[in-house]
Amino acid sequence: MTRDLVLVGAITAAHGIRGEVKLRSFTADPGAIASYSPLETAAGRKIEIARVRPQKDGFIAILKGVTDRNAAEALRGTELFVPRERLPEPEDDEVYVHDLIGMPVHLSDGSLLGEIVDVADYGAGDLIDVKVEGLKDTVLIPFADQYVLETREDRIVIDLPEGFLDADAKREDEAP
Repeated sequence: MTRDLVLVGAITAAHGIRGEVKLRSFTADPGAIASYSPLETAAGRKIEIARVRPQKDGFIAILKGVTDRNAAEALRGTELFVPRERLPEPEDDEVYVHDLIGMPVHLSDGSLLGEIVDVADYGAGDLIDVKVEGLKDTVLIPFADQYVLETREDRIVIDLPEGFLDADAKREDEAP
């Protein structure tokens, strides 16, 4: 059985010469990442946060067992996960991004549009990346109230403006 792990942060760089790291948090309250320690890497390694302090682009963290710059550099790019069961249940109007992956997306008329394959955030808010049957590329749809009518445990219902899927949409049978 595969453990259900949720991405909560990433080590972005080493900081200084004493083994500190720059840490980016993906939690709703960014400072809460330390409360989920110990965290896990994709390979199953435990990472324990001893102390964390805010910095302009995230946090500076002291990790247990990481005492020099070389050890900190080796962790650069490491994604940090927590088992799903250790996270609190989301509020009624909230959803964990992790839970959206694989969810079917239906249009307001009830027809199936596709399946969520990823969720991206390029700075202006979350975008659901939907694989639409018959389209070569996926479609990015803002995860915002004006598009998302309903989010249930088993599906998302969206309402798209006229022509939304026509712009830049390439059919699978079209040549590149």
